[in-house]
Amino acid sequence: VFFLMPKAERTDLFSLYFNTWSLCFSPNTLFGMGNPLLDILVVVDKDFLDKYSLKPNDQILAEDKHKALFEEIVKKFKVDYHAGGATQNSIKIAQWMIQEPHNVGTFFGCIGKDKFGEILKQKAKEAHIDAHYYEQDEEPTGTCAACITGTNRSLVANLAAANCYKKDKHLDLEENWKLVEKAKVYYIAGFFLTVSLESILKVAKHAAENNKLFCMNLSAPFICQFFKDNLMQVLPYVDVLFGNEMESAAFAKEQDFDTTDIKEIAKKAQALPKVNKKRQRIVVLTQGKDDTVMAHGDKIDAFPVVKIDPKDIVDTNGAGDAFVGGFLSQLVRDKPLEQCMKAAHYAANVIIQRGGCTFPEKPDFN
Repeated sequence: VFFLMPKAERTDLFSLYFNTWSLCFSPNTLFGMGNPLLDILVVVDKDFLDKYSLKPNDQILAEDKHKALFEEIVKKFKVDYHAGGATQNSIKIAQWMIQEPHNVGTFFGCIGKDKFGEILKQKAKEAHIDAHYYEQDEEPTGTCAACITGTNRSLVANLAAANCYKKDKHLDLEENWKLVEKAKVYYIAGFFLTVSLESILKVAKHAAENNKLFCMNLSAPFICQFFKDNLMQVLPYVDVLFGNEMESAAFAKEQDFDTTDIKEIAKKAQALPKVNKKRQRIVVLTQGKDDTVMAHGDKIDAFPVVKIDPKDIVDTNGAGDAFVGGFLSQLVRDKPLEQCMKAAHYAANVIIQRGGCTFPEKPDFN
């Protein structure tokens, strides 16, 4: 039928198709801002763990006694580097799910002017995300060492430069703000509430004023508890709120929801005040192997996760980041919420069968 049309009509139709495709798949359509970390994966022995007082399966923030650890693993062991940090992981997963074109995802965060910073820039480039880091020389690039012993992994994070992001030194610069304006979907993990509330609010207000989608993650119970004021300043701008069962329970307690039922928590979180009245808030709460709950419109639906044999699970640490990345990969393409959820569960399922937030060359998803 297409080739039977007059040439002028064929040209118009092709132009319409191409422009629609470009709108959905253009670079810098998805924007993320957060705490960039260089993930360093290394296989060690028990003596190494004992030397730095590490437990085989744990997640800690680096103390002074751990500072030498990062140099030692690079000098003495074979290491794998990956661009990490919660938000950057999600942007990376979304880009992997999308595949083409490259640089659909933009990422802002702070790093140091050092060797690890150069490696992180290279790893972000290899993941095909358009990372624009604020580079400063007061703190070193943030790192997270994943010390692997057998099936266990001990995570040691040194946030360092990730804590040093400055709105006036980076986000406010004309060339950077233009990248913010190009996006139509925004995602920031709750961890960044501890770093630069003013940066989050500037992006959130832009999204609301232009009827774009602003997404956020509760990220951790301590965010809901100890950074409650910052969280509640941003929440009125949030169009899509993510969280897991522990985070949502902490949030419900702090908000005096007077319930532990996850569907009720989703419903009450959805009903909290919102600036952009054109979009009703969507709340997505995961529960590990149990159904994921989503409040959308006047409905609360439960979506089963992809079944997996427990013996196939390698590492669940990146599951939440991967879930969000999968969801965003479809949201940025205006796909139905059911498709977003399907992609989220697929991405999380792939990642928990691998070490760290890593993935095969291409996704097997459609």
